[in-house]
Formats: sequence, C-alpha cells, structure tokens
Amino acid sequence: MSDRKYRQHGYQDSGDAKPKSQSPTPRPKSQDNTFGPRPLNMPGARTVSRCAMCGTLLTGMLETDSKCSKCGLVLHSCKMCNHFDPSSRFECRQPVPSRISPKDALNTCSFYEIRQSVERETTSGGVRANDARQAFENLFKK
Repeated sequence: MSDRKYRQHGYQDSGDAKPKSQSPTPRPKSQDNTFGPRPLNMPGARTVSRCAMCGTLLTGMLETDSKCSKCGLVLHSCKMCNHFDPSSRFECRQPVPSRISPKDALNTCSFYEIRQSVERETTSGGVRANDARQAFENLFKK
C-alpha cells in the first residue's frame, strides 16, 4: 500500500523526480509601463460665482448693493450665500437668531459669503458656436 491518499500523477510527488526546466522569457519593454500609476490627464479647474436665479457668470469685485446684470437678483442675499440651505433651521447653516425673509432681497447678515463653485474647463478655447454652425453649413454647399 502506498502512503499517498490520492494516486494521481503530480499530486504530492516526491522530490526525487527532475523538475521540468523552464526557459525564462524576458518581458518586452512596452509591457513594463502597464503596471503602476498612470499620469493624470485632468482638465483645468477654476473657481467661479454664478447667479442663483439665471446662472450668469459673475465677474469682478462685488459690493453689498450690486445686482446680477442679467436678471437683477441682489447678490448680497440669502440665495447667493454659501451657507444657504433650505433643509436647515431658518434655511441657514449658521446660527442666525431669526429667519431672514425674503431670501432674494438685500440683507445685512454678518455670516454672508458669496457662493463659489469649482468648474472644469472643458472648452478648447477659441471655438465659438457660430464657428461650428458655419462649418456645418459649409458641408452642404455646392
């Protein structure tokens, strides 16, 4: 009787058999770059302020009595504040003593910070909508 439980070839073979010689195959250089972190190719980012009502890009220094150039929303209002949150108490994340109403009117809140967001720059620069339209129309000219 054998001391092995299974008699298949290769299962717990004893060390007296010669191991097969393996020829080392060198890896091509192109595969060496596939491992590890790859370089990031992220678009640029910019911090901007936009109107809470119409989404117009706000530029320049903002005074306390300034308004949106497109829709006329007062910029020193709760809707334009970074702490404005409709689900919070008094619709503000700061400890205000009472509710400020209306939310789109000028106020003198000391916690006011204009809302800013980070946007990705996805445009290629000089391409305008009219240029794309003109290129499309040029396709069908005879």
